This record gives sequence, structure tokens and C-alpha cells, in this order.
Amino acid sequence: MSPITKLFILVLGTSCIVSASLPWTLRAPPASCLGPPQLWEARPSPGKGIGVYATRDLVPGDIVLSEPPILSLTPPQFTDGVAYPLNDISQILQSAFDALPPQDQAEVMSLHAHMTTADKPGDELVSILRSNAYITGSSLGLFPKGARINHSCRPNTSQYWNSYTGRRIVYANRHIEQGEEIFATYIPLLYPHEARQRRLDQYGFKCTCSACALQEASRKASDHRRQELARAFAAFESHVTISVPQSVMGKRKARDNAEASAQLVRQIEEESLADYYIKAYHIAAIAYAKVEEWETATLWANKAFETSRLADPHAQSTGTRELQTLTGYLINKWNEALRDRHT
Repeated sequence: MSPITKLFILVLGTSCIVSASLPWTLRAPPASCLGPPQLWEARPSPGKGIGVYATRDLVPGDIVLSEPPILSLTPPQFTDGVAYPLNDISQILQSAFDALPPQDQAEVMSLHAHMTTADKPGDELVSILRSNAYITGSSLGLFPKGARINHSCRPNTSQYWNSYTGRRIVYANRHIEQGEEIFATYIPLLYPHEARQRRLDQYGFKCTCSACALQEASRKASDHRRQELARAFAAFESHVTISVPQSVMGKRKARDNAEASAQLVRQIEEESLADYYIKAYHIAAIAYAKVEEWETATLWANKAFETSRLADPHAQSTGTRELQTLTGYLINKWNEALRDRHT
């Protein structure tokens, strides 16, 4: 069986692009499970209070935690870079908290609360939300078990809100050794070091992860890469549809973009920013499709699809299904090019 046939079967499963019966083996736990408890344990982390550690070796895609929110509420409109006006929702928060059973209330109050100078006596519940909440679609949720996972600017896990099961999924995005601390990210990671530290002030700590602890020259190089990546993503946003240019100038620009997309992927992987892998692979797939390099485009699209399935193995989300469809479309174009070459 040829590589292209294997890929065709892997992606399509049947003759239709989005198969109702997906062919792969799933590793995700059942919806009622909070994640296999043997995969992690909470214990003291030097300088960080409590941390979460792997109890065995983990491979990419292993589910570390699958947890529903113990408390969920709809916040005011969010502006990127500006904290939620939590005082405006203190009454909503208090009402949601009062509705919880006593054991859940005790679990919420056991979470870390970073109190700022602006906080008033009695604001502890608001501080707990600010210090621990995650965005879950259009809501904010508190996840007591996941809250034990510390932050890193080069995390070894990624996060995914599964709206179908109402759970926040934390999964390994690289190999994690037994006994290694498990990290997530609390903030967007394409900011330079100083900006990331300011964003983390709301949590009451200074990050000392492997990226933040680099020597000055290496840290500046990392900052430069992250800023370049942010600019590259912004520049590619208007080029995410497949339209093969016809003019000489357009073809030359498309070639430059294809080469730039490959560089984007290299820099993302060099910085170990796994949360951006899917986006970078998708950009590369489109960029190479525009220069009609169908084989390369297909491989990038399939890589984006496979990476998306780490978080969404059932291909339930719109994003994963779109990547599945894109890969199937590119396979067809690759096949057409092969047939044309041999006629």
C-alpha cells in the first residue's frame, strides 16, 4: 500500500470526508472519569506551593485530567490584556457559590487566593476566581484539581474545553517523564518576557520556568522569536483560504509565503509552544496549497489534524472536523496531480 493510500484511509475512513464512524483507536477516558488517578499526584513544588507530578511516563495525547467546573458563571464582556471587572460580578459569583453543597464550597475556599492592594476585606471569593478561573467557551469556570497545576511559559501540557462533555481536558503535548512536574499555561505565550511577567502579576508570582530563567542573551532571542511569531500569525490571517494565484507577481509572493510558513513552524517548535502548533501547521498547509505543492500541503494539513485529535480524539469540535475536511480535499488534489503527471 502506498503512503498516499495509507494517508487517504487514515483521514477519510470511508468514501466521505467527514466519516460518521472514525477509524482510529481512542485513548480518551469516559466522560464520567476525572482522569486516571495514577497519572498524577499533587505534592509540594519548590517555590510554588503545591504542584502536580506525573506518576508514570506520559506520551503526547495522554489525558492528565478531565474535569467539570465546580462553579461556572457568565462574566462581563472580556477585553484582551485587561482583567475582568470582577467586582461587577461579585454578586453573581456569591450566588453561584451559595448554591453549592458544603463540601464543594469547602473545596473552592481551599484554592489559592492572591489578594491585591485593591481587594477589600471579604473579597476572598473574588480573589479565588481571579487566581484560578479558566475560560470555558463564553463562561468562566473553577476547576479545583486543575488549579493545582502550576504555570510555565513552555508548558508540557495543553488545555481544551470540551463543550460536548462540559469538561476541561488537560493532555500531554510532549513526552513527560515519571516524577516530572506537569505544567500548564495561564496566559497567552507570544508576549516577551517582561510582558508575560506583568500578565502573571494577577496570580501573585514571578515565573521562573525554563523560558524565563534563560540567560539574558538567550532570553532576548526567545523574546524576539515570540514577537516575530505574533507578527507572522497576524500577517497570515488574511491568507488562510486556498486560492492559487495566476499572475507572476502573485505566484512569487505565494512562494515567499510558503517558505515563510515553514520558518514559522520551525520557530514555533523551537520555542516549544505546543498550543500554537495546530495554527502553524494549518497556515503551512494553505501556503503550500497556493503554490500547488499538494504533497507538502497534505502532510502539513494532516499534521494539524493529528495534533488536533490529541485534544479532540472523537473529532467532535468544528476545528478538528474542518482540518479533517481540508486534509481530504488536499489528498484529492494530490491524487489529481499524480494522475496528470502520468498521462
